[in-house]
Amino acid sequence: MNQKFTKLVVSTEFEVYESEKDLNADENSLLQKAQQALKNAYAPYSNFYVGAAILLENGEIVVGNNQENAAYPSGLCAERVAIFHASAIHPGIPVKTIAVCCKAPGSVMETPVPPCGACRQVIAEYETKYGKAIRIIMQGEKGKVYASTSIESLLPLMFNRKYLK
Repeated sequence: MNQKFTKLVVSTEFEVYESEKDLNADENSLLQKAQQALKNAYAPYSNFYVGAAILLENGEIVVGNNQENAAYPSGLCAERVAIFHASAIHPGIPVKTIAVCCKAPGSVMETPVPPCGACRQVIAEYETKYGKAIRIIMQGEKGKVYASTSIESLLPLMFNRKYLK
């Protein structure tokens, strides 16, 4: 069986900072707000606490945290809580940057944790909706910080509304 094909290579790029102190003051502040937000997360089942802070183009900052439920699929991630809340109270205002951080009892997370697949898809929807890239800043509880200029770094070949026409 001789198949003819070509390969599509998808690559991605992130900025890597040794700590939040290496970010500019505004991004460091946004990440600190995400760290504060994770303190109010409701995570009695997973004990995995996530905070998100969103900077909108009008300068407003909206925070969110994960909210779990005994019926696991009924819970919601911090990124989606924040982005949906931002859209509800500031309709029509594009998201500029999202900062996400997490912690889990019993260990110190030093590796940045990216948004889950569902959150990536929601972020992709808001990039498409406004036609503007969203910067994503990620950190564990401490340590290195990863930043991407767009959700496309985390979700290459993303599905969006152009496929529904």
